[in-house]
Amino acid sequence: MARIETPNREAQRSRGGTDLGAPWRVIVRNDDHNTFEGVTYALATTLPGVTPDAGLKLATTIHNHGLAVVWSGHLELAELYHEQLAGFGLTMAPLEQ
Repeated sequence: MARIETPNREAQRSRGGTDLGAPWRVIVRNDDHNTFEGVTYALATTLPGVTPDAGLKLATTIHNHGLAVVWSGHLELAELYHEQLAGFGLTMAPLEQ
């Protein structure tokens, strides 16, 4: 009988959020108390594959449009990233599917 292996958390993170089912969206809202540097740092240190340059682009989108989807994928990872970004003081929208 063939053995089925499930990916560990690190493998899931490196895939960039592709899982079965509709992805959950992590959304950051604009606010008046976070700096571009703070938002950039939070995004780059929390989200897989987000470089400081990509974090700055996301911060600019958040500022210019009032919010941005910063990551989407499996619910458990979305909850983790949502919680970690909120821990940096970012203003988070509820998770959406």
